[in-house]
Amino acid sequence: MPEPSKSADLYIGVDLGGTKILAGVFTSQLRLLQTAKLSTKSERGFDAVVDRIDRCVRDAVDEADMNLKQVRAVGIGAPGAVNPENGEVIFAPNLEWRDAPLKKELEKRLGIPVFVENDCNACTLGVHEVELKGKPRNVLGIFLGTGIGGGLILEGELFRGFNGTAGEIGHMVLQVGGPKCGCGNNGCFEALASRTAIFRDIQQRVKEGQKTLLTDWLGNDLSELRSGDLRKALRKGDKLVEKVVEDAAEFTGIAVSNLINLLNPEVVVLGGGVIDALEDEMMAIIVETALDSAMPGTTKGIEIIASDLGDNAGVTGGAVLARRRIK
Repeated sequence: MPEPSKSADLYIGVDLGGTKILAGVFTSQLRLLQTAKLSTKSERGFDAVVDRIDRCVRDAVDEADMNLKQVRAVGIGAPGAVNPENGEVIFAPNLEWRDAPLKKELEKRLGIPVFVENDCNACTLGVHEVELKGKPRNVLGIFLGTGIGGGLILEGELFRGFNGTAGEIGHMVLQVGGPKCGCGNNGCFEALASRTAIFRDIQQRVKEGQKTLLTDWLGNDLSELRSGDLRKALRKGDKLVEKVVEDAAEFTGIAVSNLINLLNPEVVVLGGGVIDALEDEMMAIIVETALDSAMPGTTKGIEIIASDLGDNAGVTGGAVLARRRIK
């Protein structure tokens, strides 16, 4: 494949998370040339994080042997509620931001147009345009990571709802009186099937005296637990981990069935760090539960798949956003 010329139009996608910033440099055909990663360090406050995003973007361009002058626009997916018109992050609990002028401050530093979208909306855009080639008219994206978020493509367009916050599927209540969620409610999908929920459930079971290989490897408090450890434990036949992961997969399947009943999308795409790490262990259970639980007739012809974009879904979506908005 020919390398882009030095005068090429480039787009940058940025995935801003509570723990890391990932930036990707893309050609105008949305081919990924290079990525760069930095920790977010959100405890240092808004300005310091914007400085780090700026640095991450410059690092990615530098690593691609390109120049910032060749970049037409930057698209950034930010966690929480976002105003895509003025590029403000209205509320991002993981970053402790309220009414944060992300677009304005990043444009000041970079000197190029910046567009901001909710992170899961951006991921869904990326999957729809790059992975599914923009073909399905109705797509539901569900992303299981530290939290759980979603994105909706309805009749070919990103659906934002009345005040821009549509797609907060992580906060559907699936278990009345269930575990407390970060949003203040109890029994949300996010409190039952996110990475945070899976880790909390395992730690709780260990406290109650249940046995797992994880404590042999990481000690009883499991403070260093990672998704990869779960995969390793499952491969060794760890019953406790198997049960917790199975429960999370079943709750995800129930969430998918509710959303199929409501929206009847053509494709349901699952992604995020939990699916990346545990796709082989979770997807069959998710699909089976969704098909069993949805109203008969509603699932005919619907595809429920795991995204192939993995960790790059967010940066890909950011680049799609940048390319669309600049046009």
